[in-house]
Amino acid sequence: MGCKERMYRIAYSYVKNQQDALEIVSEASYKAFLSYKKLESLDYVETWIARIVINCAIDHLRRKKKYTYIEDSQHSLTSADSNISLEEKMDLYEALEVLKPEERSFIILKFFEDQRFKDIAEVLSLSENTVKSKFYRILNKLKLQLTKKEG
Repeated sequence: MGCKERMYRIAYSYVKNQQDALEIVSEASYKAFLSYKKLESLDYVETWIARIVINCAIDHLRRKKKYTYIEDSQHSLTSADSNISLEEKMDLYEALEVLKPEERSFIILKFFEDQRFKDIAEVLSLSENTVKSKFYRILNKLKLQLTKKEG
């Protein structure tokens, strides 16, 4: 899968709107182009760009101060090899609404991008242990929210 599609899916996971996601990818590409000389190694270009996309998406959400609903789209919301049903995808998107944008990064990278904790740590510039502890704390927060909703 190409880097462009991955970046679009990350952006779309935050804004749930095709136009906004494309705008975020465009903005992130521009920012990456302006600062590509700061990149120390080409080995990390994808994680570096993913971090820029995440930051642009969070900035976009802060600017808008509102959340949008998932629009009907023919674009895949998760990785192509995912075995998650459409109903489960919708539940996951709904559950993401209770999280802060910074917390969404962990869930999006783990479940939507199928990233290992080590890779998530690189993207978010955190230690792997910090990523694991925050990830499980966020999962517990989601479980509590879903339990309240069912009850």
